[in-house]
Amino acid sequence: MDSQKEALQRIITTLASKNDEIQNFIDTLNHTLKGVQANSSSILLELDEEFDGLYSILDEMKESMTNSIKQEQARKSQELQSQLSQCNNALENSEELLEFASRSLDIKEPEEFSKAARQIKDRVTMASAFRLSLKPKVSDNMTHLMVDFSQERQMLQTLKFLPVPKAPEIDPVECLVADNCVTVAWRMPEEDNKIDHFILEYRKTNFDGLPRVKDERCWELIDYIKGTEYTLSGLKFDSKYMNFRVRACNKAVAGEYSDPITLETKALNFNLDSSSSHLNLKVEDNCVEWDPTGGKSQENKVKGKENKGSAHVTTLKNNKRSGTPSPKRTSVGSRPSSIRGSRDRFTGESYTVLGDTAIESGQHYWEVRAQKDCKSYSVGLAYKTLGKFDQLGKTNTSWCIHVNNWLQSTFAAKHNNKAKALDVVVPERIGVFCDFDGGQLSFYNASSKQLLYSFKTKFTQPVLPGFMVWCGRLSLSTGLQVPSAVKTLQKHENGMSGSTSSLNNVMQ
Repeated sequence: MDSQKEALQRIITTLASKNDEIQNFIDTLNHTLKGVQANSSSILLELDEEFDGLYSILDEMKESMTNSIKQEQARKSQELQSQLSQCNNALENSEELLEFASRSLDIKEPEEFSKAARQIKDRVTMASAFRLSLKPKVSDNMTHLMVDFSQERQMLQTLKFLPVPKAPEIDPVECLVADNCVTVAWRMPEEDNKIDHFILEYRKTNFDGLPRVKDERCWELIDYIKGTEYTLSGLKFDSKYMNFRVRACNKAVAGEYSDPITLETKALNFNLDSSSSHLNLKVEDNCVEWDPTGGKSQENKVKGKENKGSAHVTTLKNNKRSGTPSPKRTSVGSRPSSIRGSRDRFTGESYTVLGDTAIESGQHYWEVRAQKDCKSYSVGLAYKTLGKFDQLGKTNTSWCIHVNNWLQSTFAAKHNNKAKALDVVVPERIGVFCDFDGGQLSFYNASSKQLLYSFKTKFTQPVLPGFMVWCGRLSLSTGLQVPSAVKTLQKHENGMSGSTSSLNNVMQ
């Protein structure tokens, strides 16, 4: 009976999974169908625009050629009209002279005849009819302005849809995820010299395998990539995977997308757990600031309702009068459950807040930046069992490096109430590397990747990132992968010993 029930349960699980796959495929088909309709309408509009542009070019060319013919006609007509006018004038003068000469033949008087003959001779010598060119200055030939569009007609008749570039192929071997960057490389299945550029699209996802239509982030686009690889930098890896796809484009059309590839980009993401923080700390998701009045004003309201004029209110007033209290002088009493949150907050001198995500295995990295005028802060790890009065590094359940700028400046590594001074410059950003399985906690200059200090131990239970701050502010960056330089330094350091022996205690 039980075996049959288990078998039936497996069948139900398999069917539910298959139904989910089919539903997802149906969503994909519907999405694709809408895409076909939308893209077809868009392509038709583009086709209309292309032909309208072609018609416009032909109209402009026709108008230009027509104007050229008309200008040539006007020029030749003007030349011929001018020549015609000159010839008419010369003919008129010549006819008049001919008539005068004919009448002069009838003159009987020798003296008058001689005079008329001299006049005729002079007029003939000056007559324009004998200086005219009796050849048209221009011809009536207009064939030099004729056109032959046979080749162009053939070209137009061969117009067809531009060949679509083939889908590129992403090469997983050449793709690299490192140092908060992702390099994606691809190639064309065959040479295509008409490719102008590529388009890369990517999106973050928590699903391995094929992209899903529902509940997915939108694709982000990077256009006009001239090469066959691209590097995305400065990423925050707040999802387990990233999907990538590429398409090739020529001058007119984009090809189909490549098969999408999914690259793993898993990294440790955590926020600060405000429910675990000291009441005098103002906590946001990724920053914490010491605020001596922020928590107390809220506590006063709660306690005022319970016991007006309580001694605790007097203590707060005294603290306010005394100015900025040092870590040794400030104390905070017990808190009602409404203030405390899910578990007891840190209290007393422990201005501490923990991360909200436990580390149980693997290698992880995050960075911390302190406000420049911060008086005192610590960065490290702690077990969940860290007491609410415990300070980071003063118990055998926590490890940290501590920066003190109060009265005198010190920089030290602390664990189990032992401190080792660090003779290095305090960096603007501190990188924290935790190798849980290897039992190692290392601190780095986040910019230069210089090793500041390294604890070696054996973690016997999950650990939480821990932070202490007094008179200042800390901000942290998570979702970061272990930098390549840190990995290299870890390999080198693992072959050395002695640098941190005074605090490398095996945990009990």
